[in-house]
Amino acid sequence: MRIVLGVGGGIAAYKAAELTRLLQQSGHQVQVVMTDAAREFIQPLTFAALTGRKVITSLFSHESSDATLSSAVEHIAVAQEHDLLVVAPATADLLAKLAIGRADDFLSTLYLAFTGTVVLAPAMNTAMWTHPATQANLETLSRRGCEIVDPDDGWLACGTVGAGRLADPARIAERINSLGKTRRDFEGETFLVTAGPTQEALDPVRYISNRSSGKMGYTIAETAAKRGAKVVLVSGPVNIPAPRNVELIPVKTAHEMRQAVMEQLTDATIIVKCAAVADYYVANVSPQKLKKTAARLSLELDPTPDILAEVGQKKADRILVGFAAETQNLLEESRRKLLSKNCDMLVGNLVNQEGAGFESDQNDVEIVTRSGRTVHAGPASKYEIAERILDEIAMLRLSIRGMDRIA
Repeated sequence: MRIVLGVGGGIAAYKAAELTRLLQQSGHQVQVVMTDAAREFIQPLTFAALTGRKVITSLFSHESSDATLSSAVEHIAVAQEHDLLVVAPATADLLAKLAIGRADDFLSTLYLAFTGTVVLAPAMNTAMWTHPATQANLETLSRRGCEIVDPDDGWLACGTVGAGRLADPARIAERINSLGKTRRDFEGETFLVTAGPTQEALDPVRYISNRSSGKMGYTIAETAAKRGAKVVLVSGPVNIPAPRNVELIPVKTAHEMRQAVMEQLTDATIIVKCAAVADYYVANVSPQKLKKTAARLSLELDPTPDILAEVGQKKADRILVGFAAETQNLLEESRRKLLSKNCDMLVGNLVNQEGAGFESDQNDVEIVTRSGRTVHAGPASKYEIAERILDEIAMLRLSIRGMDRIA
């Protein structure tokens, strides 16, 4: 792809040089545009040396020999000649400027003239990232179709720890590469995806839950939407934004999730049960906060509804994909669950391995199908895993429904 890389004025601007290198290694052409503030952190010469191209730093040329009509409208030409606009780092100021459509430099003017896909990789202080104004600007930009690569958690230049650090350049590059491979092979399908944990109350302030972050389910929902499907996402409580072009139904408990799934089941053609539903709940929830004493506390727990098994009995000609989070005997447990829940495909992952599973941006899974096919995917990012899972669903759809049903 022909990519414009806009570099904003933050300490993370130096990471844009690494991103430039990674994009070039993937075969993309890169044209760098820098804001005035970005030049305070890194020099244009760095990007010129990496790309072999002039770095655009101003809306108008300050050299009389170059002060022509063509230089004055260069932002239009750049917008027309490129496939993708990437802004990394996208500072809070830049996000605000783009959200309101203010065009007072080359990058913000280019954004208004650009009709292709826009990828924004924010980077800023944690308080700035979580501020309602910043989140509102992100929501506005996301609704317009911008792809948001959320920042990482970690040490920040201001000396604090939290969300706001620019996403790893390799993760940004991977997201960009995936955009060039997007297909529309699920048009006409309605995905029903569940994600996240459930919370089962003990009293008004405490609950039983698990460590699921919802990232895998949200990524599958986002990827299915990009590949043309209508997507309904039933989600337990998570701390990640809803994917764009996806209908979100928030729930808390296993019973609420079951109700939402059954209400949406009629219209669904492909069901992906990725949620980590609690296995037990407290039937008699205390109406008041339980007081701590020196005595041992025992809880009487009842099993929650087995949503996957119930859907398996009612799925008819729908494609049903289940997930199994295991700590041992992954393949054996995955095959057992596949059959006992009447799934067409089961995705199993070992959640106790370091760097994958719950709360991680990576995953390492075994995909098994009713036909006996077994595929290992990973370790890889959850975006790559989501694409692989959807590829397997597409193959499964072909074998189950045949060409006539898909055409």
